[in-house]
Amino acid sequence: MNYKTSLIEIPKALIQKNNIEQIKKLSALKKAKNHILSGELVAFPTETVYGLGADATNGKAVKKIFKAKGRPQDNPLIAHIANLDQFERVVDTKIDNDLENIINTFWPGPLTVILPKSNLISKITTANLDTVGVRMPSHPVALSLIEITDRPLAAPSANTSGLPSPTRAEHVLDDLKGKIPLILGGGACKVGVESTIIKVEKEKIIILRPGGISREELAKISERKIVRKNNSKNNKPLAPGMKYKHYSPETKVFLYTGKKEKLHRYLKNNENKKLALVFTSETIDELKKRNEFVKNKNIKIIDIGSKTDLKSIANKLFYILRELDKSENEIIIVEKIPERGIGEAVMNRLYKAASEKL
Repeated sequence: MNYKTSLIEIPKALIQKNNIEQIKKLSALKKAKNHILSGELVAFPTETVYGLGADATNGKAVKKIFKAKGRPQDNPLIAHIANLDQFERVVDTKIDNDLENIINTFWPGPLTVILPKSNLISKITTANLDTVGVRMPSHPVALSLIEITDRPLAAPSANTSGLPSPTRAEHVLDDLKGKIPLILGGGACKVGVESTIIKVEKEKIIILRPGGISREELAKISERKIVRKNNSKNNKPLAPGMKYKHYSPETKVFLYTGKKEKLHRYLKNNENKKLALVFTSETIDELKKRNEFVKNKNIKIIDIGSKTDLKSIANKLFYILRELDKSENEIIIVEKIPERGIGEAVMNRLYKAASEKL
């Protein structure tokens, strides 16, 4: 079905004041509610990236997410909730004190927890797994939509599968125009990368996907050991972002790992190509001091921010990759950043996006 896609911006003042009750009264939210309850899709902002939502209890509706995105059917979706009453409805388990503490600390926010699912959640949502990823977003538009529908919303990133995630409403329109009926605009996303996904076991917390909550933040409030699990290509993924190529623009992405001679040699051998260098402020300053490549008209230098402000880099990453994809660059070279804090999530995305290291 070909839709006439509407993009309706929610007033910034209501978002800034976190005025959920007033947002729920808007005609745009009532329109969104009608779409969700009739089995259609609605894109909406969260604090991480824009999500593509459907009623997680309605298998036919959820199938439309996979079709609109071109998403593999074995890649499970996250169920988004607005309150703890909904949480109790979507999972089928008792939670221990440690997990309760984690939830109370980080919800609403960019953390997804994998738990046994209740019969309420469609197996299409979970890709036939008996577990479901559950998250309570903090963006007032997301919470308003979930509350007004009184449905858990299955919502992966609102983009074409494999491309960088959308952090602005126009990114959603670029990818999904004609494929969905409605986009709720809510400004730029605050975090800029997806939620952290964890599975809590008896003696450890397994990070299935690093994201907006760092392992250091988890370690501060839990005595369990924090470990990271990477899915192999042959295994069924337990959570989104584990198995398939993600986050990559159509333009080739190379990862600069700090080997200056290798970078120098590559740039010299490809001086006639149009290249974009997405580097930290510190590296750009160093290049300018040495007067390297800064006068080459074929090279565009993008400052992604300081290594001392990894949250700012995370916030900008997908936006910069999407903007560069619109220009005539032949190669995008992105600098590796420290893998601490949210930097671990940024590098998780860049390792998946890059086709070569320099």
